[in-house]
Amino acid sequence: MNQIDVLAIGAHPDDVELSAAGTLLKHRALGFTTGVIDLTQGELGSRGSKEIRREEALAASEILGLTDRVNLKMADGFFEHSEENLRLIVEQIRRFKPQIVLLNAVSDRHPDHGKGSKLASEACFLAGLRRIETTWEGKSQEAHRPKFVYHYIQDRYLKPDFVIDVTDFVEQKFASIKAYKTQFWDPDSSEPKTPISGEEFFEFLRGRMAEFGRSIGVRYAEGFTVERILGVDSLFDLR
Repeated sequence: MNQIDVLAIGAHPDDVELSAAGTLLKHRALGFTTGVIDLTQGELGSRGSKEIRREEALAASEILGLTDRVNLKMADGFFEHSEENLRLIVEQIRRFKPQIVLLNAVSDRHPDHGKGSKLASEACFLAGLRRIETTWEGKSQEAHRPKFVYHYIQDRYLKPDFVIDVTDFVEQKFASIKAYKTQFWDPDSSEPKTPISGEEFFEFLRGRMAEFGRSIGVRYAEGFTVERILGVDSLFDLR
């Protein structure tokens, strides 16, 4: 088992790539291990299939250099805030013991995003309660609670609590997004048009990152919201 320093959780395969891939790439370059948990297989998507989506996620994972990627196979569109689903996430948090967890936006156009955000956030807390018993590969797991839980920003604009300079990793980020060939712009595709399948969607993503980057004087950044007040050692730590 490999510990994962920064673990990103998304309701669907491609959620993480769209909003936090630059951050994962940057931290991997800094020497940290990274991983992704997808809650569903995206089987209700208008384009492609869950089988194709699985192959696309593997290709994106290679580009991101992930240590591991897990799909919990919850029901796309219909997963519930239940003990069963909470335990599935708790098992993975205890398995990988991340220091930092990145979650879906707290509110967004797709209801699965806010729902997945709340579910995974609660699981991060429950994973630290030793009286909740879980096992992995036949062995009892130790309690583990991540130090920090942050939420990436998705389709709808949310004011970030902080942003991360990802200028050097933008092209790799877009490569990981385009690994989902069925989901995004393809002029030869005969599949239905969706809110993310047009060529202009890439312009939107780049514009959002440029907006966040401008706020700290860099070209591109990714934004995050927090669940609790953050502290710094010095005013000079801020930029």
